[in-house]
Amino acid sequence: MDGERLAASLTGRLAGLEFVDLGTDEVTARIIDAVLAWAADQGWRSYRRAASVLPLPPPMTDRHSVLDVACARRDGPPVVIEVDHTDRRRTWEKLAAEAAAGRVALWVRWGPGRFAAPPAPIHLVTCEVSRHAGPPGAGRRHSRTTGPARPAPAHSTHGVDPVVEPLPLLPVEPGS
Repeated sequence: MDGERLAASLTGRLAGLEFVDLGTDEVTARIIDAVLAWAADQGWRSYRRAASVLPLPPPMTDRHSVLDVACARRDGPPVVIEVDHTDRRRTWEKLAAEAAAGRVALWVRWGPGRFAAPPAPIHLVTCEVSRHAGPPGAGRRHSRTTGPARPAPAHSTHGVDPVVEPLPLLPVEPGS
C-alpha cells in the first residue's frame, strides 16, 4: 500500500534526526523542516500550513483547518502530514477527512513513546524523543540522539608507571 510505503520512508528519514535541549515548538518546527526536506527529495511540491478539507468547528465553519504539510506529486494522490506531540482527536478527524478526500494521510507523533495507533487509513510515523524539565519558566526540553552512546574516555597512563602486583597464592587444603 502506498501509505505504508510512504510512512516507512518518512520513518527512515526521521531516524537520523538529532537535536538537544529544544522546546516543544522548536521540536515541532525541526520535524516539519525534516518532512519538507523528505518531500523535496521525492521531487514533490510541498506546502506549509495548507488548507484542509475539514472546516473549523462553530462558530468559524466558514474557515478550514490547516495541515502542517501538504505535498503534491505526479505519481499518486497528494500526501498530507500532521506533526504532533499529543494525541489530539481533532488531528485524526482532520486526517480522516483528508483520507476520505483521496489523500494519503500521515501522522508524525513525537514524544517519549507509547504512541496510540490512529484509526485506518491514517498512517502513523513515530519520532521518539527524551524530555526533561528545563530551567525555571522555560518548560520541558526535548532531545534526540540517534548514534550509540559515547564510550567512556580512555584513561591516560602518560607519566604514570602502572603498578602490577602479583595475586597472592592461597593454600590448597588436602582433599579439595
